[in-house]
Amino acid sequence: MKTTIKKFLSALLVLLIAGSFFGLGLWQLQRAQDMQDYEKEPADAAIYPLLEKTRADGIVPPESIGKLVTTSGHYIATFKAPNQKDGSGAIADWEVGLLQNDVDSAILVVRGLWSERLSSPEIVMATSVEVTGTLMPHQNDDRAANTAQQLSRLDSSLLVSSTDAQLFDGFILATAESSRSGAVDRARISPPTLTSGVPGFYWQHISYVVVWWFMALLVLWLPFYRPNEPRRETKV
Repeated sequence: MKTTIKKFLSALLVLLIAGSFFGLGLWQLQRAQDMQDYEKEPADAAIYPLLEKTRADGIVPPESIGKLVTTSGHYIATFKAPNQKDGSGAIADWEVGLLQNDVDSAILVVRGLWSERLSSPEIVMATSVEVTGTLMPHQNDDRAANTAQQLSRLDSSLLVSSTDAQLFDGFILATAESSRSGAVDRARISPPTLTSGVPGFYWQHISYVVVWWFMALLVLWLPFYRPNEPRRETKV
């Protein structure tokens, strides 16, 4: 009886360990599939009103990151954002405006290079402007010191004490601006390439699938493995 129970518990333990390895393989397979599906997903070229993709009382939803949005208002402040990297990998100082919407909320807008901030004199603080651009999440890492005229990172939480407007999370990487005078002609910042959010590479996850499933098969095979015992020579 004890032998039967011992064999049953041993078999159950083997199945649990093998099942765990098999589950890990399925998890890696799903991550590889998610990465492949994201790469095949067609780019969304539609332009959405800002309030359809995010709100001032929450973070930018993951599914809204990288979407083209449009909003209007007037700039109430301008900041320098040093040591920012664009989609091509170039590092430069950017001009960032705080755009106040008609609903008494505000969002950071990357307008272009700091060195070209005087290229659009028609846009002043009282000018009503319509902005179109890519919605991006806030940054977490500082690129420089934070001062009254300079942002250490693109994060609206740095401005909570300096404005009464309700601040949107994230920022808009402007692709176009227009006012009563027409479209604003200036160079824009290229957006970064967005990824699926799954770390690693497709074939890396596939290799993990092979490893985990091999381990599962190995665990199932080990109970049946019986090494050949060396023959003993008998002396006459």
